[in-house]
Amino acid sequence: MIEWLDQNDTQFIELADAIWRTPEVAWHEFTSSKLQAVLLEEHGFRIRWDVGGISTAFVAEWGEGRPIIGVLGEYDALAGLSQKLQTEQEPLVEGAPGHGCGHNLLGTGGVATAVAVRRWLETSGTRGTIRYYGCPAEEQLSGKTFMAREGAFDDLDAALNFHPDKLNCPSKGSAVGVYDLVFRFRGRTAHAGGSPHLGRSALDAVELMNVGANYLREHVTEKVRIHYVITDGGRLPNVVPETADVWYFVRAHERSELDSVAERLKKVADGAALMTETTCTCTFRGACSNVLSNVVLADAQYANMEELGPIEFTSDELEYAARVNSAFPEEDARTMFTAMRVPAEWRDRVSGVCGRPLIGENFPAWDEEQISTGSTDVGDVSWITPLSMLRTACFATASPGHSWAIVATAGMSIGHKGMMHAAKTMAATAYDLYTKPDLLAAARAEHARATEGHPYSCPIPDEIPAPRVANPVRGVQ
Repeated sequence: MIEWLDQNDTQFIELADAIWRTPEVAWHEFTSSKLQAVLLEEHGFRIRWDVGGISTAFVAEWGEGRPIIGVLGEYDALAGLSQKLQTEQEPLVEGAPGHGCGHNLLGTGGVATAVAVRRWLETSGTRGTIRYYGCPAEEQLSGKTFMAREGAFDDLDAALNFHPDKLNCPSKGSAVGVYDLVFRFRGRTAHAGGSPHLGRSALDAVELMNVGANYLREHVTEKVRIHYVITDGGRLPNVVPETADVWYFVRAHERSELDSVAERLKKVADGAALMTETTCTCTFRGACSNVLSNVVLADAQYANMEELGPIEFTSDELEYAARVNSAFPEEDARTMFTAMRVPAEWRDRVSGVCGRPLIGENFPAWDEEQISTGSTDVGDVSWITPLSMLRTACFATASPGHSWAIVATAGMSIGHKGMMHAAKTMAATAYDLYTKPDLLAAARAEHARATEGHPYSCPIPDEIPAPRVANPVRGVQ
């Protein structure tokens, strides 16, 4: 499989670049999902669309029987991050989306893995099933959750996943869950200059709620995060706003704490409505669970990564990354590993590389029992089946997450090399899972112990529908 991927990487690089050139935001990944599905169909995969009730979600499957191994992919971009392939910030299209999290690489790396495994299953005569999951809207942290609610992952024996990053290593850590909530306040409009006493400002209520939420931060545990953005604050300053909306993400590691903080936040909203004589409604839009890592699979991923060796970057790539890094304070690259909570015993090993523009070396996981305050809907899959998360070097070391600098390397050879390193690692790990029953049994036993007494429960209530957007590429309504 490794040799085949080395000899056939062009089709996957072209796919990743095509998705990079057509960035689409969450729930609207019409072209991106179709591009992936077409390539997989050309390689003999059976395609099933509308998974979880989402028009841009699909499953591609080849083979029959067990083991059933899943590979997770994504393809959504981020609003406002359009960027040219250059080392200075300049959008391709002002205000347009861009792949500021590298999901053009993430999804295509998964496609490459699935295709390589499918070819090996056929040529070797090995019994088993390989699936690729085309998952939308990871940036809104609910795509896989809606798919999980439908049961899309229930029969998997194990799942593999990677995310583009600044270095190569598997993960044994966790990430927090999240609730997606929108608060809408309704008041009474009036002339802001002539008769302000007749108005009841919905915007005032939003602002007071946000003040209350900021005070609430002081009285939650250190792993809780509360973020918001005002999505509707009125239209004209001389009109008292009748309606105003604020969009919140609440993050916490335990489901019970998520529920508790969300309820406290709703009380803050009720208080803001009371103070302003407005009304408030809260809409629950989505959620994802915390991540449950699998040490057995992480160790298998690292062993295969080490077998591959480091990523070899050229002098031109190193120079390109150095110019990207020059747009940011030098300390940003040097503090990268501090931000990633590298334990003291690892700092000597990483201190020699953390100032470089690119890092091609492989590292074992150092984050066992650590909890990241970021979130991903991969968490929901991890509660259903054993799952391994992998990171590979696709970006310059000083690149902030969700920034133009990520886009600037996600569409060129630096990102391509990291993507193919991930594809080869995951393909080799899938091979192990098909051919070493004891490895798969150990991964599943670890997962069974971790979930004993608290099996997966979807955090999105059944009555909340998945966003359904008309798909002009497929004609889905």
